[in-house]
Amino acid sequence: MFMLATALAIVRLRNLFASAMLTGIYSLLAASLFVVMDAVDVAFTEAAVGAGISMVLFLGTLALVKGKDRASRPKDVLPLIVAIATGAVLLYGTLDMPSYGDPNAPIHHHVADLYLDEGGSETGVPNIVTVVLASYRGYDTLGETTVVFTAAIAVMLLLGRARRRPRKNGKKIDAIDPEAPV
Repeated sequence: MFMLATALAIVRLRNLFASAMLTGIYSLLAASLFVVMDAVDVAFTEAAVGAGISMVLFLGTLALVKGKDRASRPKDVLPLIVAIATGAVLLYGTLDMPSYGDPNAPIHHHVADLYLDEGGSETGVPNIVTVVLASYRGYDTLGETTVVFTAAIAVMLLLGRARRRPRKNGKKIDAIDPEAPV
């Protein structure tokens, strides 16, 4: 309910700074929901990327643009229709999913039993979480780490690039005028 209320507030607000802050709150709420569902690795990634890097990008963008959204036009109804249709299709796709916490769900019997029963003896690692993340899902974890690292490098490059001013004949040129209309 908190996530729904936050999403509705984000859609209704015209102040872009407040909307950016609420997206960070939404991301932290999503991360706490992932913790409740025992997906701590996903929660950590959501908090780092959603509330961390995304907030830096939003605030950096807001430093370059005005803080108010433009007034809505009547033509802006098409994106709303597309979003509602996409949400309806996604909800339809979840109708045949097993109930939350169902011990007979396929996810609990495919490879989970193998991981729990033979993970420690196969890998020699006593911690089952480490066995799953570092051994069985090593490439997946490496891929997630690479994505986060690449995003961090891209943000640093973008922020560093905005600070540098172009030069012409050894003199600084003020190429970015914050007062100029966008």
